Amino acid sequence: MRRREFIAALVGAAFPFSAGAQPSGKVPLVVYVAQGPEDDADERARAAAFRTGFEKLGWMAGRNVSIEYRWGKIEWGKERPVASEIVSTDPSVIVASSSTTMAEALRDATKSIPVVFVNVTDPLAIGLVNSMSRPEGNLTGFADYQFSMGGYWLAVLKEAVPRVKRVLVISAPGDFGQEGLLRAASAVAAAGVGAKVVPAAVLTAAELEKEINAFAREPNGGIIALPGDPSRAHRDVITTLAARHRLPAIYGDRFAIARGGLMSYDADVVDLHRRAAFYVDRLLKGVKPSELPVQLPTRYDLAVNLKAAKALGLTIPLWFLATADEVIE
Repeated sequence: MRRREFIAALVGAAFPFSAGAQPSGKVPLVVYVAQGPEDDADERARAAAFRTGFEKLGWMAGRNVSIEYRWGKIEWGKERPVASEIVSTDPSVIVASSSTTMAEALRDATKSIPVVFVNVTDPLAIGLVNSMSRPEGNLTGFADYQFSMGGYWLAVLKEAVPRVKRVLVISAPGDFGQEGLLRAASAVAAAGVGAKVVPAAVLTAAELEKEINAFAREPNGGIIALPGDPSRAHRDVITTLAARHRLPAIYGDRFAIARGGLMSYDADVVDLHRRAAFYVDRLLKGVKPSELPVQLPTRYDLAVNLKAAKALGLTIPLWFLATADEVIE
């Protein structure tokens, strides 16, 4: 049995923004809601992939469609008023990028305007849709992970660094998608993977630093940085403290590798945004959201940073490196 097949069996189971063009006449309006600010490289790449895919389908902003980009970090607990404000502009389609809480707020704000979520964790389990194959409501889109991935990250971290006995799982409070990933990791740990899961639900950089510093007081620790906030918002805090305390970490977002992270296992999120353009095209042409099944990524990639491993004093097994999709020297 291959390594990944083995692991799969083990797992089992206030809002500042800038706006683009405004609607005029009967030209359809698409509102694209980003998770972060416009100057974030990852956010720009995702939006660019959507825009490029949309243009290839014949939709040109300012000509036959208006696209309004909402950039900025939504304050925790402010998703609902923001969603209501967006719905009040009466868009033809709303694209919710990389935010489970924003997708949930839009679900509650409208039952008629089509919403395409992108990069959301296990939308069926968290109640965004009642069926992956036929969503039925006004929401559909593209998932990044299912809950079982939480256990997969734990198993991969243990394989790469067998000495890890305790794992700090970084998540955001109230994020049902991340809570599901945490539960999956805890279930795998309880099943005998040989590591204890320690949850760290935080919002601010100060809270995150406090949790990591306290966790590092005991030996044989490791970190799972779940995708989304706070791992994205405080990415440099995590990679810096992980290096300082020599804590091997696995990230659910590829961005961490470029900032000195040890390894990541994630989906091609940019591709998900490119594919989302096709769904918006279909919706604008009269197709119902219920006719567009929720889709999963077509591939996941394991990346390992050997420079980070050396700084941590780790020797990653050669057989493990051979299974990686990318090894950074």
